[in-house]
Amino acid sequence: MTSRVTISVIIPTLNEERTIGQTLSSLPVAEILEAIIVDGGSTDQTISIAGVFCAEASNVRIVTAPAGRARQMNEGAKAGRGDILLFLHADTLLPTGATLMIEAALIDPAVVGGRFDVTFDSRSALGTMISTFMNWRSRLSGIATGDQALFVRRRIFEQLGGFADIPLMEDIEFSRRLKRTGPTAALHHKVTTSFRRWEQQGPLRTILLMWTLRFLYWIGVSPHRLNDLYTTVR
Repeated sequence: MTSRVTISVIIPTLNEERTIGQTLSSLPVAEILEAIIVDGGSTDQTISIAGVFCAEASNVRIVTAPAGRARQMNEGAKAGRGDILLFLHADTLLPTGATLMIEAALIDPAVVGGRFDVTFDSRSALGTMISTFMNWRSRLSGIATGDQALFVRRRIFEQLGGFADIPLMEDIEFSRRLKRTGPTAALHHKVTTSFRRWEQQGPLRTILLMWTLRFLYWIGVSPHRLNDLYTTVR
């Protein structure tokens, strides 16, 4: 089944051997124009695992870019040909029927893009509480994070100049600009993302870190300085 809008799914990767296989397996390959894995220099088995999917599906391919999620996603957008760009984290799974959901959200030509609600792969009470708060906060503020599978019309993405070349908060910075451009869709359908950061670093510590980073960003602290506080979990 082919969606009436063409969708390029862009997946930035850097040492994601534990998650990229499941993410690619869950892609609705027959319903999208293409999936582009943008690797930032993985030293594990990420490329090998992704290569298996490229060999099996002609519309799945790998490109490379300098490390940095914003740079990688911008490079994927340049390589893509779809009317719609869907940015998907390497540890996030789309819901069944995602392409039809995006198509329905964009029937109104005024809608410039959107995002999904999120749930964690951990079904614990804590995970449910955190994801519920994230969805509520996003819906109230109109700001999306990368975990929510942000999608945007290509012409709007290009009009905005893509993601800012910053090491952190590129998703928040972009979604702030996006919502000033026009209405965005906040889908109730859920993507499923990894709970690994919360599990490995502890929920309280992670919550405090995320709140601190966002508060400092909100009051004007440079993302480059904030990046020193942020520990990437692989």
